[in-house]
Amino acid sequence: MAGPRYPALYQINTRAWLYDLGRTLGRPATLEDVPDASIDQFAADGFDWVWLLGIWQTGEAGRRISLIQPEWQPEYRQLLPDFTAADVCGSPFAVQEYVVNHDFGGPRALERFRKRLADRGVRLMLDFVPNHTALDHPWVRAHPEFYVRGGDGDLTREPGNYRLMITDRGPVVLAHGRDPYFPGWPDTLQVNYRHAGFRQAMLGVLESITGQCDGVRCDMAMLVLPDVIARTWGDRALPSDGSAPIDSPFWPSAIERVRRRRPGFLFMAEAYWDLEWTLQQQGFDYTYDKRFYDRLHVQSAGAVRGHLTAEPDYQRRSARFLENHDEPRAAAAFPPDVHEAAGVLAFFVPGLRFIHEGQRSGRKLRVSNHLRRRATEPIDQILSSYYSRLLACLRRPEVRDGDWTLLDARPAWDGNLTWERFIAFAWDGGGRRLLGTVNYGPTQGQCYVRLPFADLTGRALQLRDLMSPTTVYDRPGDQLAEGGLYLDMPAWGYHLFEITVRG
Repeated sequence: MAGPRYPALYQINTRAWLYDLGRTLGRPATLEDVPDASIDQFAADGFDWVWLLGIWQTGEAGRRISLIQPEWQPEYRQLLPDFTAADVCGSPFAVQEYVVNHDFGGPRALERFRKRLADRGVRLMLDFVPNHTALDHPWVRAHPEFYVRGGDGDLTREPGNYRLMITDRGPVVLAHGRDPYFPGWPDTLQVNYRHAGFRQAMLGVLESITGQCDGVRCDMAMLVLPDVIARTWGDRALPSDGSAPIDSPFWPSAIERVRRRRPGFLFMAEAYWDLEWTLQQQGFDYTYDKRFYDRLHVQSAGAVRGHLTAEPDYQRRSARFLENHDEPRAAAAFPPDVHEAAGVLAFFVPGLRFIHEGQRSGRKLRVSNHLRRRATEPIDQILSSYYSRLLACLRRPEVRDGDWTLLDARPAWDGNLTWERFIAFAWDGGGRRLLGTVNYGPTQGQCYVRLPFADLTGRALQLRDLMSPTTVYDRPGDQLAEGGLYLDMPAWGYHLFEITVRG
């Protein structure tokens, strides 16, 4: 099934979503209980992908860690004022087995849910957690050689990074999963990509996942790059059974192997540390664009504009977002006027448009990965209306499949530096045109923007703002071709103009 050039993805926290549904039903809900109306809405809103976060089976070992880990407790009580121990379910990233969680209805329920999506032209994305497993994953007992091993000294010096595990070969000290900059995650164990047998086993797991969905979001994908492994683990990652270490990158061979069987299968990488391009070159279709998010968040128009001058292929393969399950809620992180302006910039540039469940209704509280439910929050009607209009614009063919151009702004008059805060762009495709302009700054500003269209001379144009339909301007094409479009916009102001030739 071919998709658009620039698709849209909707992320759902599966456990919290089904818990909310269960409250309306008066019983625990599974994927079988998701009403057709909800799936119809995904398609009507223009989403090409639904990502069900945390679909896999987790175990009691992970839940116990989530329940007793002291530094996680304050967040539970902050996010759920009526928190109880029964709310702790364990992190979905401490995967015990890549089988659909029995709480969600198991494999048959997922299969039918996926078909219902496909019937509406929507594809399914699931998680792949390559860096670590749960403490009670079957490999821990049967194949401790698949993990990074420590010694008694490590357990004494770094008790937060190592754990004594009972295996079929006796007690073994294994490392917790981690990245180079933070302590280990105590509900996980670090797998060893330098072990050939492990790699083959993990390729088998990945292939089993690809039979259950149409794409995967790869958690912390950069952690399995060879140089990151070397920086994090050094000689600790030498295979403990004396087998020859493997140092070739995992992703190119894994992605190629999957695509031999599933040519259209999609890979999205959670990526940081300026390793996005590296992962794109290793075969990922999309990588998180955290740097763009950060530049929007600090409200730096110059940095945002500079980011949008990057290599076109890099732009096309970037996943743009204002929030996800790891970031603060956009409604909490961005003041309301900045939020709307940032949304226009994040979602009307090339790349994958990534919307998080609850973002549209203005939720401000994150959903803890360790909890089964979330607090009830009122709908922000202003934000809800904004996102309805924004999603309608994102369904336009020129925005999904057309050509995008970053436009130059220039001063409205000598000495007026407010032009530097303007970011303007145009979409052109399928006989339709869209002009976006944003004053990404805290004061009113003015500038001229030259349009990229060659057929303006001698024609009359109408500019209708799709985000504010009562805002309509008629302009002579000669004037726009010669001097550009004059803009005088309030702080954080924005337009998405549909351009119509009227003569």
